[in-house]
Amino acid sequence: MAIVVALDQLLRERGMTLSELADRVDITVANLSILKTGKARAIRFSTLDAICRELHCAPGDLLGRDPARGQDDAL
Repeated sequence: MAIVVALDQLLRERGMTLSELADRVDITVANLSILKTGKARAIRFSTLDAICRELHCAPGDLLGRDPARGQDDAL
């Protein structure tokens, strides 16, 4: 998938753990981990908003696109 998630980088920059963010956003660590590893297929806007609120970022800081990574997923 060409969508990349910069959650690790944002957490590191803010000195926050995945568990701490999960508690603040009220989401399970397992679901947040799925997002972090890029295995998520969808994210609710309300969850994205809560993550961005807690990390003091914009959605574009968290999500990006790497066209080179999407080559294997072509139909």
